Amino acid sequence: MSTSAATDALGAPAPVLSFSPVVLPVPGRPVDLEVRVSAPATGTGLPVILLSHGHGPSNNLSSLNGYAPLATFWAAHGFVVIQPTHLTSRTLSHLVADAPGAPDFWRSRAEDMTHILDRLDVIERTVPQLAGRIDRARIGLAGHSLGGFTAALLLGAGVTDPGTGKVVRLVEPRIKAGVLLAAPGRGGDAFNGPMAGQWPVIGAVDFSTMTAPALVVAGDKDDSRHFTDRGPDWHADPYHLAPGPKTLLTLFDAEHGLGGIAGYDAAETTDENPARVAAVARLTAAYLRTRLDPGDNAWPAVREALTNGPDPVGRVESK
Repeated sequence: MSTSAATDALGAPAPVLSFSPVVLPVPGRPVDLEVRVSAPATGTGLPVILLSHGHGPSNNLSSLNGYAPLATFWAAHGFVVIQPTHLTSRTLSHLVADAPGAPDFWRSRAEDMTHILDRLDVIERTVPQLAGRIDRARIGLAGHSLGGFTAALLLGAGVTDPGTGKVVRLVEPRIKAGVLLAAPGRGGDAFNGPMAGQWPVIGAVDFSTMTAPALVVAGDKDDSRHFTDRGPDWHADPYHLAPGPKTLLTLFDAEHGLGGIAGYDAAETTDENPARVAAVARLTAAYLRTRLDPGDNAWPAVREALTNGPDPVGRVESK
């Protein structure tokens, strides 16, 4: 792969300022919503990426303290990255174990992002050197694993509430494009693994109404047997079952950690590969830059550099 062409398309990285926690009181939430905000030290009219963490085994990566390989890169290349600590985080398990919505907090996770967008003015005032620099018309979203499920709901997917049987829609129209990283696939007969019964809401999603533009990133070795016997193709369902415009990036030899996006040198990353992480960071940044600003040609340039040639990181298809 040609990283030089990909780097040229995105431009030189800027120094990054990171500030946390920004504390946002939310009525009815068992604890305050805490977020980390990372932004380039310079520039105005900056687009936003909301980043929804997954539900992995680490104590802190599933919180505002995780996903530094992505958050830092995105911020260095022109985004304001906002990372909440969802109620599913292990850092909060001793405080919210008996709270309504436990243990999956699927509704709360999506509502966290709406609360953040409602309070962008507070965030701008609180974070040093950020006031007046956010472009509120250019809002993107990314989520990994369970965060990919959260992203799907915000991008328009419906979900049947396992408790009531009613279809719930939590679409956030201010979000203009998204990235689903190793997100869960469909339910029904495909949702048949030994842990499916513990997470019924994951199998209750309907991608047919997920109309917002999205990049679905799936590893061709991401075999989530605890949820399904369909193999890695299950993680491509959000692409195949949702209407366009959608793009599917299938990463070669990637497992659920996609090389280690959740944290630097995380021991739980079964497919540790710094080059793959760098490619994911570049490709996702480029996709969102072009989706949020069609005049920016970062996506076609980075896609060509990293998925064509003698050593591609993956393959891309679109609809």
